[in-house]
Order: sequence, then structure tokens, then C-alpha cells
Amino acid sequence: MLGAIAVGIGAFVGLILFVPFVALSYRRRGQLSAGRLVLWAAALVYFWAIWTYTLLPLPDPETIRCAGVNLNLLQFVDDIRGALAGPGNPLLNSGILQLGLNVVLFVPLGFFLRVLAGRGILVAGLVGLGTSLIIEFTQLTGVWGLYPCAYRVFDVDDLLTNTLGALAGSLIALLVPRRHRGMPQLDTADDPRPVTRGRRALAMLCDLLAITLVEAAVTLTTQLGLHTLGYDELVRGGTAASLTGSITALAIWLIAVMTTGGMIGDLTVQLRYTGGPVPIPLARLLRFVGGIGGYALLGMIPGWGWLVWLFGLASIVLFFTTGRGRGLPGVVSGQQLVDARSLRVTAGEAG
Repeated sequence: MLGAIAVGIGAFVGLILFVPFVALSYRRRGQLSAGRLVLWAAALVYFWAIWTYTLLPLPDPETIRCAGVNLNLLQFVDDIRGALAGPGNPLLNSGILQLGLNVVLFVPLGFFLRVLAGRGILVAGLVGLGTSLIIEFTQLTGVWGLYPCAYRVFDVDDLLTNTLGALAGSLIALLVPRRHRGMPQLDTADDPRPVTRGRRALAMLCDLLAITLVEAAVTLTTQLGLHTLGYDELVRGGTAASLTGSITALAIWLIAVMTTGGMIGDLTVQLRYTGGPVPIPLARLLRFVGGIGGYALLGMIPGWGWLVWLFGLASIVLFFTTGRGRGLPGVVSGQQLVDARSLRVTAGEAG
């Protein structure tokens, strides 16, 4: 259950951060690496897993039992000695298992800090200690006053073992080649790269995800605003807030394409539509109507759901049947799909 919570929260946060992450990857590395995407996704899930496994489940305030405090550093040494001297398999002793878990739990932290952030063993130790301190004091204070006392033991040995785990993870990360660590600005990031269907599909995904999130955020904000102002009848209907969200999102995408020549998704993965038989302003407007803008506009019309599905089907078919996946936007505007960096190179050479 706790694992499912961590995965669920990590996935939700990942959806919010996906488009900025893709944009940053193309800006600093020139492309999106599937391996790094998986690592960052794993880091997100891990971040939430730490909190869910150390703080959840939250107990019922009426049945809470105050936990003790261990301020004796290296108490675990005596616990290990007792487990080794006692009967049974010491590896199955709860104290030793807890000790091992405390170390293992923070190994990914040190690993991710070196591989994804390019930080060394000193930072891993400090972050591991700081994270452990926050967790332990959250437990000690009963989630900062939410409960009358601590419902889990505050243990100074946990600070030590968690920090050791982070240090171990940083050392393990040394096995990863240096060129794959951190997220440095590559010298080749501004070099033009092939325009592929996969890259175009990524742009379409970024557009769909980003416009959905923007619309949802504006709709929710509008609903809260209407409720605060006392317009509860409008809140119950939801139409006003939904319409505001849709119009706002469409306006942002229209401004983006009319001023830059690319949708948000195109800008994210460094793609542009260029050329064509019609004037640039008209071509950009057609590009908007043939892309996510047209899809969203049709979705605003009540009873036209069938046309939205037809539009989506046409977009998918043309994505696979047109050169470089330029799709419906390229067909209606008559433009070709190119790498945005090639346009900068051409402009520089002309200058």
C-alpha cells in the first residue's frame, strides 16, 4: 500500500514536471535520453517513498501511543552483539534487519545525487544527514504538532546509518561512467539533429499534457475564486470555470505559435515548421488549427465529441503517412518540419 502511494504521488509530480524536464534536456544535452528519463522518474518515486515509509501510516490520534527516544549513539552495536549471542539466525533479528534497512533506504539518495546532479560524496553525506534529521524531527515532534507526542522512536543511530547509506550510494555511483553523471551543458547541445517521428510524437505528447495541465489549473483556480466571491451557483455548474480554463490555455498556445512559429511542444523539443506557399502569419494560424489548438477548440463545442475523435484519428493517420511525421499541421499549412537549431545555424551563416 505504501509503495503504491509513493508510485502514485511520484507519477503525479512527474506529469507536472515532464515538459520542463524535456525542455531542459534538449537545451543542455540536445536530446532526451530514455535512460535519464527512467532515472529521474525513479528518483521521484524514491523521494516520495522515503516519506511514505518513514511517516505513514498516520495513526488515529485517539489510539496513539507515545514512542521513546534513543540518544545513545552506537546503541546498535550492543543490539548486534546481543543478536549474535542469542539463539536463532541473527540475520533474522528485527534489530539487525532494521539496521540494514536504514542503510539501504538511503543508498539510492547518494546514487541519484552523483548520477543525476553530479554531486560528490561530501554533498551526499550532508544531504543524507539533513534528510534524516528532517524525518527524525518530524517523528519526534509528532508531525510538527499534529499529534501530542512522537508515534515513532527518535533514534540518533538512524541519523548515522542513513548517512552511511547515502555515502555508500555515492560510492556505488562511481561505477557509472563520468560522461553519464550530472547534467552538464554539452558542447554539441546546439548542433542540429535529425527530425524523427519519435521526436515529433514527443512534441505532441508535451502539447497534450501541458495544455491539459494548464486548463485544469486555471479551471481549479477559477472555481476557488468564484467560491471565495460567493458565486456558488456558478461553482456547482462548473461551466464558467471550465470555459475560462479552455480559453486561457488556447490563448497561450495561440500566442506561442503566432510569435515563435512553434507550439509549446515544438519549442520543448526544438522543432519548427517553416516554408510553405502562404504568408507566415496565415501559415502559423493554420498550424495552430491543425494541431492541438484545433483539437481543443472542437472539444469546447457541446455535442461534437464525434468530430474530436475524427480529428484525432486524422492526426494519427497523417502522423504516420507524412514525411518526418509533420502530420495534419504540416498538411494544412503546407510547411515542412525542421530542427529549430538548423534555422539558427542558417541565420548565423547568412549574418
